[in-house]
Amino acid sequence: MSLITILLCIFLPPVAVALRAGVGLQLLINIVLCFVLWLPAIIHAFWVSSRGPVV
Repeated sequence: MSLITILLCIFLPPVAVALRAGVGLQLLINIVLCFVLWLPAIIHAFWVSSRGPVV
């Protein structure tokens, strides 16, 4: 992961997920997590960003 991706995961998790996985279910999950609590959204963004290639 690059430094920019790490910073996006911390400060703007939905943007990091959208750049990695596109607009879809993962982005929707991350947006809901952002509204509930910030930390789960950060963890989810790191998880999505660290996975293998997008299928």
